[in-house]
Formats: sequence, structure tokens, C-alpha cells
Amino acid sequence: MKTLEEYMRAPYHITMVRDESGDGETGWVVWVDELPGCISQGATPEEATEMIREAMEAWIQTSIEDGDPIPEPRPIEEYSGRFLVRLPSSLHAMLDKGARREGVSMNQYVTATLAGAVGWKAVEAKPAKRARAS
Repeated sequence: MKTLEEYMRAPYHITMVRDESGDGETGWVVWVDELPGCISQGATPEEATEMIREAMEAWIQTSIEDGDPIPEPRPIEEYSGRFLVRLPSSLHAMLDKGARREGVSMNQYVTATLAGAVGWKAVEAKPAKRARAS
């Protein structure tokens, strides 16, 4: 059986969600996807991260002591960036018109439209720092 330290180094998937109470206070709820009931919270993302590490340690240590099975992290999913979608011909026509209006490919137009719909932004490369002249 693995040790606590080995489990803690494993790449478990952790989900963190901003939470707002009815009185306007905000905080963060965090849980380990693979460890049922392993959940915590914090006032800041940093505090929530620290708290979930403590919750993971307690969850795993208790499972080791009780001889209960400990789920392994699920594999990291890889995506090709390609998917096939069937859509109504009228929607296809609207997308084509939009792409032509913007002067871009249909692929570029659909990608930008989907990204906007889900609030996704590509990670931009940071510009290189320029050396100062002395």
C-alpha cells in the first residue's frame, strides 16, 4: 500500500468554486474530485487550497488506518482540439454569413463564437522584458 506522502504527491483533480452567501460574503469551496466527501472551504483561494490539503491528508490517513480503498487520480484527459458537430442547415448558413462578414474562416469564426459563449480566453504569451539601456 502507498504511504500518505505518496498519495499526497499524486495528481488528484481539485475543483474550486467561488461561493457567495446570501449576506454578500464571498469565499471559496474546494473539493477533491476522486475522494468522495473530501471538501473544504476558505475565505481566499490560498486559504481554500491550504484547507483542502489538510482535508486530503485526513481523508487519506483515515482510509489507510481503516484499510479502506483509496481511489487513484483519474488520468489527465487529452483533447485533440477537433470535434465533429452536426447542426441545422439554417444555423450553418448563419455561421457562414457571419464568417464572411468578419472576413475570417468558418473555423476561426466558430471558435471565437464558442469561446465567447463559455467565457474562454486563450492564454497569451507574455511579452519579453526589454533590457534597459544604462
